[in-house]
Amino acid sequence: MSSPTGPANGLPVRMPRPRPAGRHRRPEPAVAPEGAPALVLAVPGAPSAASRGLAEEILSIGRSELPGLDGRIGYLEGDDSEGSEFPSLAGVLTAVAQERSARAEFARAAGHEVPAPTGPDAVVVPLLVGPDGDLLRRARQALMDSSAAAELADVLGPHPLLAEGLHVRLSEAGLARADRARLFTVTTAADGIILATTGGEEAVQAAGITGMLLAARLAVPVKAAALDQEGSVAAIAEQLRAEGSTQLALAPYLIGPEVAEGLLDTACKEAGCATGEVLGAYPALGKLAVAQYSAALGITQGASAH
Repeated sequence: MSSPTGPANGLPVRMPRPRPAGRHRRPEPAVAPEGAPALVLAVPGAPSAASRGLAEEILSIGRSELPGLDGRIGYLEGDDSEGSEFPSLAGVLTAVAQERSARAEFARAAGHEVPAPTGPDAVVVPLLVGPDGDLLRRARQALMDSSAAAELADVLGPHPLLAEGLHVRLSEAGLARADRARLFTVTTAADGIILATTGGEEAVQAAGITGMLLAARLAVPVKAAALDQEGSVAAIAEQLRAEGSTQLALAPYLIGPEVAEGLLDTACKEAGCATGEVLGAYPALGKLAVAQYSAALGITQGASAH
């Protein structure tokens, strides 16, 4: 048995494999160009230590995908009082623009020739898997309220990596097999999945794409529902049962901060089903955030998120 810090005495130590050479070698990750715009995560919901930790973890993964990345966090419900732990998105963008201008002035004062800035000061990546219209409107307003030249990137979904994350969260809760190829049975595995999201009908339609990918992974029917529309989850549960599903599970198509407290519990009680956890800091989210940032700037990454 291994100890918390390593293998027990007498067991062989697994050494890292040498990096393959030639055309099969995995490409080195791209590096953020010098002076590249900041990636600012726009975090929805009431700010908290938990949402800050989540955003920091996603940015940490992003920096491993794109070394040199200047990652920041701004809150849609933040404030800019002195020493605030949760600065607003508009305040963070203004600070980024001021820092960029100050660096240029310092370089000129040192006698360096400084070209005129090109491109935005920052790219804002919403911490959302789908098109939540209200939250995106607030993000756009924050861009207008700041003094920065900033660009709003797309939300993180739909994407196969999100379907993978949902599968992992369901399997962690014992509601799906971790791998269809393995010949074992999970007695609590669901035979119908409700993919629950927020953002109304537009978000439900977009979630349906990820739902099809999840259905292909699990080989069970998956239907999307809106947590923030009363009765939506219960109605989808009725549809699935009418079509022959007897053991339902709810898969939260959510990162976490965007959903109001208590909505998931209420929906599960109404639908009479168990639930997996939200995606949280699933590693793919950091990759997807960098992918949206890179797409906005036209940066080619050596290792794409796939």
